Amino acid sequence: MGPLCIADNEHSVVLQPSRPSSLLATLLIHSGTVVSVDYLLHTVWDTEPPTTARAALQSCVLRLRRLFAKYGIAYDTIESVPGGYRMRLEASTLDLIHFRELVALAGSAADAEAEARALRQALSLWQGPVLANVSSQVLHRDEVPRLTEERLRALERLCDIELAQGRCGQVLTEVWDAARRHPERERFSEQLMEALYRTGRQTEALLVFDTVMERLREDFGIDPGAPLQRLRLSILRGEDLGRAVGAARTTAALPTSPPGTPIPAALPPAPADTSAQAPAQALAAAPNPPQVQHPSSAVLFGSAYSSARSSEAAPVAEGPPPAESAAVPPVPCFAGRETQLDSLEETLTGTPHGSLIVVSGAPGIGKTALALQAAHRVHQTFPGGCSVVTMTDEDGSPRDSGELERELALGRTGDGRRLLILDDAVNAEQVRRLLLPPSQGATIVTSRRRLSGLAASHGSEVQRLDVLSEAEAEELLIKLLGPTRVTREPGAARSLARVCGYFPLSLRIAAARLTTRPRLMIGDCTKWLSADLVPRLHLTDEPHVSVLHVFRSALQRLDPELRNAFIDLAAAPRSTSAGSVLSAPEEVLDQLDEAGFIEEGPPEPYRIHSLFQVYARHSASVPALPAMPPA
Repeated sequence: MGPLCIADNEHSVVLQPSRPSSLLATLLIHSGTVVSVDYLLHTVWDTEPPTTARAALQSCVLRLRRLFAKYGIAYDTIESVPGGYRMRLEASTLDLIHFRELVALAGSAADAEAEARALRQALSLWQGPVLANVSSQVLHRDEVPRLTEERLRALERLCDIELAQGRCGQVLTEVWDAARRHPERERFSEQLMEALYRTGRQTEALLVFDTVMERLREDFGIDPGAPLQRLRLSILRGEDLGRAVGAARTTAALPTSPPGTPIPAALPPAPADTSAQAPAQALAAAPNPPQVQHPSSAVLFGSAYSSARSSEAAPVAEGPPPAESAAVPPVPCFAGRETQLDSLEETLTGTPHGSLIVVSGAPGIGKTALALQAAHRVHQTFPGGCSVVTMTDEDGSPRDSGELERELALGRTGDGRRLLILDDAVNAEQVRRLLLPPSQGATIVTSRRRLSGLAASHGSEVQRLDVLSEAEAEELLIKLLGPTRVTREPGAARSLARVCGYFPLSLRIAAARLTTRPRLMIGDCTKWLSADLVPRLHLTDEPHVSVLHVFRSALQRLDPELRNAFIDLAAAPRSTSAGSVLSAPEEVLDQLDEAGFIEEGPPEPYRIHSLFQVYARHSASVPALPAMPPA
């Protein structure tokens, strides 16, 4: 229920897209059932399998068994049976089974509170789009919609219970994203409208109806159903809605396929799930969910974050849920920055607690990753939860302040101190009105700028990030590519890190190209990148994941004169000291330093990162960028 991975108490590995991963996903989805060889060939190869496919399928099984052995999973977990294969797993080792058991437990709970706790526990197992790292088109067409339906039905029931209990603020955080992503499921829109109306936000509730009606007409050519229209009329009349509409108790048990059920060749085509949560909604999710925990055996088919769950699963108890903080997942494949992480942790958890930290640095340097990893390490200090708010739109322009304040209001879901991450702030003024008072919690601000004004007015701690060290870059490549591949070409891996300027962004892009090309040697990839570095550091299917795009977007925020001064400064043949070659005014160098494009400064000489130099030389012949609208 997220990226396919294997995890135990201490380690986790996110499987790379491959035929063995597609095979494993198919067996896990139908755990306890004999899956025919024909159906496996169908899901693993998508198209007509080659004549050698059956032998290749056996090789995939052997590769999985070898991988299991590394994590203490029994060799015979995948059983060879007449006509196919079968995996026998339990709730302690397969998140999907655990989810279904919790949903069934919710359906038989003695009261609504116990039902809600079980549903929250079940939903906390979902950590992103289903099978995000599995390439099988058949599984995404036939199986993902069924699994997504199970999740949405559980979420819908949970929100009904919360509304019935009067916890409208909690419903807002849980249902807002679901209503936006699934306008065809009108119950989510009903729940959102009711929660808004019952918290005194009548106008916003009516705007939800208008938005849903517009999308339904545009996408499906229909009007909203009768329940949604009746709710709108009640809101217009100012009626007292009382208990939640449609919240009558119903069983929450969802259908599952019992062992022995035959597996169809294919189900009717259905749209794949696109319900990946944005960071703000994901980290501001329901307050105080009980931690879903597993025994020490390896956890399969979980998210990449399953390793955070370790001890024995606790039964759903009567009475109010425990006041625990929602766990913030670790950043996948995070490497290095231990000094900065230790400093952030000490500031956020020390006595007295620090209330404002600025993490600044060049674009692509890893500011957001550091902030999220720090939030993961200190989340127990903040029982009120953690919220992440992105401060810019996709084009890099600052978001409307009113929109940001509304998003923050939705993130206030728990009691106690909160942690707020304001990501990619444009300037200090944009941040000031959103900061948490020290009595309420702490704020981490990430920005390409140093935000010196915040240090002057609020006494913020500042973490200025530089590129990774050579050892940290190698550690990141090992986590992204696996130790075997890096150990096979250690010199090439070091060369790749150097060519990428030790920037986390460029290293992750290069590693993604290698990961999706298993036979490509690291050395060959490094030579290919070196021939035209900046344009080639991109991902074809993700246009925004590109060094060229990120650097260009960052430059667009500068005034044209300052932008041109940087290009001239970085592109000129020179040493590492920017001021020693060009007679740039001190004010210009100071502004470029503030904006994150050059480093150090008095009394040390200014310097420009090597990747910026390569980018500037590439851009020197490119037409000037259009001016950015004023912030």
